[in-house]
Amino acid sequence: MMNTQEIYDALGLTDADVKGGDLKVYSPTDGSEIAAVKTDSVEETKSKIAQSVTAFKAWRKVPAPRRGELVRILGNILREKKGALGALVTLECGKIYQEGLGEVQEMIDICDYAVGQSRMLHGLTIVSERPLHKMREIWQPLGPVGIISAFNFPVAVWSWNAALALVCGNSTIWKSSEKSPVTALACQKLFELACAEFGDDAPKGLSQTLTGDRDIGEALVASESVALISATGSSAMGRIVGANVAKRFGKSILELGGNNAITVSKHADLDLAFQGIVFGTVGTCGQRCTTTRRLFVHDDVYDALIPRIKKAFAGVSIGNPLDEGTLMGPLIDEDSFNNMQKALELAKSNGGVVTGGGRAIQEEYPNAYYVNAALVEMKGEVNNVKTETFAPILYVFKYTDLDDAIFRQNDVPQGLSSAIFTTNILEAEIFTSEVGSDCGIANVNIGTSGAEIGGAFGGEKETGGGRESGSDAWRGYMRRMTSTVNYSTELPLAQGIKFDTE
Repeated sequence: MMNTQEIYDALGLTDADVKGGDLKVYSPTDGSEIAAVKTDSVEETKSKIAQSVTAFKAWRKVPAPRRGELVRILGNILREKKGALGALVTLECGKIYQEGLGEVQEMIDICDYAVGQSRMLHGLTIVSERPLHKMREIWQPLGPVGIISAFNFPVAVWSWNAALALVCGNSTIWKSSEKSPVTALACQKLFELACAEFGDDAPKGLSQTLTGDRDIGEALVASESVALISATGSSAMGRIVGANVAKRFGKSILELGGNNAITVSKHADLDLAFQGIVFGTVGTCGQRCTTTRRLFVHDDVYDALIPRIKKAFAGVSIGNPLDEGTLMGPLIDEDSFNNMQKALELAKSNGGVVTGGGRAIQEEYPNAYYVNAALVEMKGEVNNVKTETFAPILYVFKYTDLDDAIFRQNDVPQGLSSAIFTTNILEAEIFTSEVGSDCGIANVNIGTSGAEIGGAFGGEKETGGGRESGSDAWRGYMRRMTSTVNYSTELPLAQGIKFDTE
């Protein structure tokens, strides 16, 4: 495994990029300082927005398949730098190295997807009610796209948005999490390599990064020059961003909190369910928006499944995420640990029986926050836990009736991901029907975590309603134009209106 300096060198990060700045960056792996990066002021942010507008005006004129070529080159560079960038993701946000590599693979996959999409920005030809007329639906570039990402997926979220935004003819400005700015700087370096290979068609300022705290994010959100804000983070953040963008009649894509549930039927393959539940809970140390947080288990299989999960949680390999064999790395920081402990105390006060959840390997890593996954058995008629805690906590409930389980699953403000494990086709179809899960993602016989390029990613209710990545998500980065063409010598009006002027 490369050391920190080797990672920086491989990604083109210089001392000027990672030293001497006013924002100190600490690795959650051991609490050590790994960088001190320069932050942007509000005035510098406004300057970058102006540059993004200029870049957009040039980039929108480049044919879409040619724009796709830039994204193709970026994907190839990401293939070359996959190991180094994956290691940096691990170093800066604490997910295990295999997950870091997986996140970079998501970047590669969305680049491949976007290249194909660059030749399929299809509109419609529509039949007109007027004789010798035709209507067309045309999709046009939207404008500068602001991207706000969270620490837990420090590179994938940017790529999901940027790859599609770029082939659609837009420029991008990326405000990364203040907890993971180095990965953003590294991605910008790789993008600049792609532009150099691509040639002069890529204008200066086509992709830019913003580093800093809330004030520059607010400036980005408030700017009328930024046509679209795509924001990933908490529901609380989304309420502010969505409202402020709406005030200026801008567009937003919001991918916010999750409170995801798995339902395990009495007809489930328990081996399959076990795998999905364990990874869904402990992956990224419970710091995914798609983390499994609630579990509804049929009474008939409860005693066969829950002890097995407890044993797995106790035996998960916890340690430095850069080490081979580690399955669960640390929480991002002390605040996350404290929030986890508060949530567990609240569960206890509501009658929950907690197994696990304490701090782990503290002697080895006194300045990092490794934890044991917690399983909380909720006894009796206890309301669902409706607040998301970004930590490996699994709240477990018994059920006897599927309709009741679905109701309880849906009875939370969030609506991102859900899953059912069952071999009963009727249960599977009910779960994915109009009376089933109310989430943006409803899986059968796979867990809640793991977005796949090709499907539109996002959720309902307090998750924000936005969609990123696949399917027709590209339309969110464009504006729709309806064009009617009259190829006659007459001017009939719609709806049969008569308006004779002579």
